[in-house]
Amino acid sequence: MTAKVIRVVIADDEPLIRAGIRMILTSAPDIEVVAEGANGREAVELARSHAPDVVLLDIQMPVMDGLTALGELGRAVPGARALVLTTFGEKENVLRALGQGSAGFLLKDSAPAELIGAVRAAAAGDAYLSPAATRHVVDQLATGRAAGRGEEARRRVAALSERERGVLALLGEGLSNADAGRRLHMSEATVKTYVSRILAKLECENRVQAALLARDAGL
Repeated sequence: MTAKVIRVVIADDEPLIRAGIRMILTSAPDIEVVAEGANGREAVELARSHAPDVVLLDIQMPVMDGLTALGELGRAVPGARALVLTTFGEKENVLRALGQGSAGFLLKDSAPAELIGAVRAAAAGDAYLSPAATRHVVDQLATGRAAGRGEEARRRVAALSERERGVLALLGEGLSNADAGRRLHMSEATVKTYVSRILAKLECENRVQAALLARDAGL
């Protein structure tokens, strides 16, 4: 059976950036770039006409910015998953993007493999946050959290093995699987297995929830 090809629309007001993103994505055999736009309005119109699986949106664009386009996309093409790709990593942008329904948030200095992986994750219905974006979200959400959460978090974390707690601590720092693997002298695949096990044991839906739990537990 032939694998499903992921159809992608790219929206960025810089032609060179679009060309670079297209080159990276089309190097993957399961990804096809079906259209490109220079602003959020074009992104919405192109998504309507091409019915992509994933839309990559820059934040800072003329006519309509990427964050505004997120809301429009949700109404116009609810089947499309949007990934925000930007050089602006401020906490406010990350949180607003997630609040508008973004399937993920990457910085433009992300590695090519991370971009491809994020598109695949979004197409599969998963959320993806780059390690840098995870740190921003965790720092923002951790501020002012109730002190009583610490005891509950430590109780939940106690169910983990020593090695799992070590991996969880690195999630709290916002490290990627590859970086955590280098720190712990493990393969990236092994770290990924640990992360999946940790999320299941802690009943967390994603890495951000696990990272917040790590912070609350004082890891």
